Amino acid sequence: MVEYDEELAAETERTYLMPEIVRQRAQTIAALNLRAGERVLDMGCGMGLLTRELALAVGPTGYVLGIDNSRPMLALAQRRCGDLGQIELKEGSVTAIPEPDNGLDAIACTQLLLYLPDVAQTIQEMHRVLKPGGRVAIVETDWRNVLLECDDQPFMRQLFAEWESSIPSPHLPGQLEALLVAAKFSAIQVEAIPLINTSYLLDSYSGQMVEYSLRVGQTAGKITAEQAERFKTELKQRSADHRYFFCVNRFLFTAVKI
Repeated sequence: MVEYDEELAAETERTYLMPEIVRQRAQTIAALNLRAGERVLDMGCGMGLLTRELALAVGPTGYVLGIDNSRPMLALAQRRCGDLGQIELKEGSVTAIPEPDNGLDAIACTQLLLYLPDVAQTIQEMHRVLKPGGRVAIVETDWRNVLLECDDQPFMRQLFAEWESSIPSPHLPGQLEALLVAAKFSAIQVEAIPLINTSYLLDSYSGQMVEYSLRVGQTAGKITAEQAERFKTELKQRSADHRYFFCVNRFLFTAVKI
């Protein structure tokens, strides 16, 4: 798992306020089709952006539990969600959800499963805590699909290969339907959520992704500081010349507990 200190938590929060991620949250909320009074879990709730929107969707008679293992993230979530009494935030692991069997109406799980060593067990946990007919919405990325226009394509591929090697399941979407079926979910649907940037900005999804990937590569000793600066300089110039293009596909899976 990524270890979030206060600085990285704040960086991630800025990224998740970008328009492309705001649209992703809207699609997730719409897919869950929440109703007033429902009980919902936000797995890996992070800084509470989706948690708050889930709570507004179920209203004051509903209940939203946000679970995360990062205290800096939960501190941001508490500041964002503290005024809504239907939200409860807990520090803990999503591999052992602190809820009884058959108690929840819906679960949202965004960009979390790729970090976990046992995805199948976590999906089984989702099934356990959902009521029969309960819904799940899972958003994940396949990092093989990154498109970034640059002069040094081999370096770019090395950059994202280092990022992929740092997480357990960088190509998870292709496996998710089978995992959901094995856990006895039905009515599985999937839609693509393309994240597209045509400018290189630090407070954009691609800007943060490039920065983080460069950091991972340097920490692993595979990329030098000089290479990183040269790459960022090229991307800035491409952006100024209207030649910058970044795209990666996320995938929104929805399913129902049998």
